[in-house]
Amino acid sequence: MNFLGEKIKENKMPNNVGVLICNLGTPESYGYLDVRKFLKEFLSDGRVVEIPKFLWWFILNLFILTLRPLKSGKLYKTVWMKEGSPLMVFSKRLVKRLNSNSENNIKYVLAMRYGNPSIEKGLLSLKKKGCDKIIIFPTFPQYSGTTSGSVFDAVTNVLKKWRWVPSLIFINGYHKDAGYVEAIAESLKKQIKIKKPQKIVFSYHGIPKRNMNKGDPYGFFCKETTELVAKKLKLKKEKYITTFQSRFGPDEWLQPYTSDKMEELPKRGIKNIIVLAPGFSADCLETIEEINEENKDIFIEAGGEDFAYIPCLNNSQLHASFIKNIVEKHSSNW
Repeated sequence: MNFLGEKIKENKMPNNVGVLICNLGTPESYGYLDVRKFLKEFLSDGRVVEIPKFLWWFILNLFILTLRPLKSGKLYKTVWMKEGSPLMVFSKRLVKRLNSNSENNIKYVLAMRYGNPSIEKGLLSLKKKGCDKIIIFPTFPQYSGTTSGSVFDAVTNVLKKWRWVPSLIFINGYHKDAGYVEAIAESLKKQIKIKKPQKIVFSYHGIPKRNMNKGDPYGFFCKETTELVAKKLKLKKEKYITTFQSRFGPDEWLQPYTSDKMEELPKRGIKNIIVLAPGFSADCLETIEEINEENKDIFIEAGGEDFAYIPCLNNSQLHASFIKNIVEKHSSNW
């Protein structure tokens, strides 16, 4: 095997810290072929779909990838921004903000687990910037094997080809980091005063229940985040709830389902709510379309009157600040 490397120049050893900011990924356009390409890479990941590969290949290629890209493409079109998909736009802006006021020896680069810019491209970019110490920072606050675990797999698959493997720190999650909790609480505080909601709904992306039964801690971490934010804001138990969205396929996923609660709450006389998605670092299809359109419609049609969605942290200074603090804390001993 030929390992990746280059001749080292005497007395010019690299001494920079590289930070790979990783998000899930997005199609390059809302066109059928681009959406299909993205879905194929995403749904072919054994961390995401734990079904025997032989069986899943037929289901994925003969059924899902035939019609799903068309449906998903139409939805992506409704949220697409002038510069591209929201997730990509906000992620690029966040990395730009991080680089604009970082220490000279700390370099931030964006990568996506699926699609572009790839994790391999991101790591090579840090290598070229002279980073012999690298922090992998998946922007999934609550660890799951389906997200952060998959990023770890992709990173190791790249680095095992390198001749000089850098010093490495892997941030597998930050669901109870004080800065993160503070940022979520701050994003809520003003809207609570304005809207005076009867209920605050913390909606997280779901995973199959069997994943947790086999040892994935994700659901516990989601609930812990909710409790920490609620404690920070001094919310009473009856004022908030944790729910899970974006389920896929016939299996049971983590409950309660967000859509079910949207239908149930108005019937219980709760018609004024705030909804936020603390598990998403950047607004995307699942927050803009699924929460603020689809689930909002379910709530209103069920008799709800006031539905307020709190945007993700996106490229805010609050977001950049706590990421920088986590990075500096972990790199301080290097």
